[in-house]
Amino acid sequence: MAKDIGMTRQTINRLETGEQNISEKFLDKMVATYPELAESVELQFDWVSLTFPDATGKQVIDDVIALKSDLFLEHGTSQNFYTREFAYAGEKNIYIQDFEPITNPETQEIEQRTGTTLYLTGKGTRLFEKALLEQNMTWRDFFIKARKYRGHLTRLDIALNDKWGLLNMDEIVRAVQEKRFWTKSRSYAIHGNSDAGWTVNFGKAPFIIRAYDKQKEQSSKGNETDIKNRVELELHQNRAEQVLDEWFANDNLVEFTIDMLYTYLWFTDEPIADDLLTGVKARDKIEATIKPMPSWQLLTFLGHKMKFVREPKPQSVESIKKWVEQSVVPSLAVLKKTGHWAEIIAAIEKAELSDKQQKLVKATTTSAMSQATESLKANNINFDKQRKVYIETQGKEAI
Repeated sequence: MAKDIGMTRQTINRLETGEQNISEKFLDKMVATYPELAESVELQFDWVSLTFPDATGKQVIDDVIALKSDLFLEHGTSQNFYTREFAYAGEKNIYIQDFEPITNPETQEIEQRTGTTLYLTGKGTRLFEKALLEQNMTWRDFFIKARKYRGHLTRLDIALNDKWGLLNMDEIVRAVQEKRFWTKSRSYAIHGNSDAGWTVNFGKAPFIIRAYDKQKEQSSKGNETDIKNRVELELHQNRAEQVLDEWFANDNLVEFTIDMLYTYLWFTDEPIADDLLTGVKARDKIEATIKPMPSWQLLTFLGHKMKFVREPKPQSVESIKKWVEQSVVPSLAVLKKTGHWAEIIAAIEKAELSDKQQKLVKATTTSAMSQATESLKANNINFDKQRKVYIETQGKEAI
């Protein structure tokens, strides 16, 4: 490392033992020498919900998100004071809630109350990013469009994906337990364990910071991911809208996000005395007198250079396939070996699918989820060779 970066071994040794502080100049040299470090942290949206006070669910589907309406399953709901729900592929990954039309008892006329909320879950954002790709739109384009329909963010989760393993959640949990951290909110909670994976929450709505072991979380669900750990900023209502305002005004989503994280949460290498945790200058005193946790310092430094990416994914039945492979296949093997296989095939052919299952089949097998057929042709988007990740914006000095 000393030879690569152009420093003496003695300097590197002092940095490793803590005799010398890690400077931003050293970090700049390290990233310039090992550019893959900057690529190990990326930013994604992980949950998006918007309320449209003047629209119905059908209008949001047709005009705002421009998805094919026949891919949605409509049914009643009592959630969030709404009475109707539209779920893409019948699943609650992309879903819209609004009010079912009612008959006015006096005039006998059908009345439609407006007011709709669009929900994109973690998986839903990846699915919707495929629709954005089909429509040749970015997230920024979509939010600008949503505001034209008076769309107001009710929740926005921004995820910082640590793909290198810069953080160690056991170390983060120990730092919290030993009071080696500072946060603007004194509220925090630890969940999980070392085997299943830790989750640590800081703050309460409208602004929560969450750090957790993404790989262990996904492994427990039978899924694979190249993300080691994740730090999420969960923002509600006006705090979420503030992010959009800043992004639109200054084109600095990456910078603004990492600045929020840096401003609200900081980890150190030794406990922080109670008297340093009080007062308006508390953070300044802590940074001037106590060394930072190197891994957190590196994460926040690299965060300024990370890329904001989209990772569009099509609807799939992968979860059903995994369940069948793990839980059903052994029983099917017994039936096959005992001469009952033909009966099973016949039963499959005769099986009647529910409305939800039919929507799932249709959404999985259709070539496009949006109404953007002409846009697809005009922009010559080849979905057979589409990239896994699309870069929306880059941080400063990003490679």
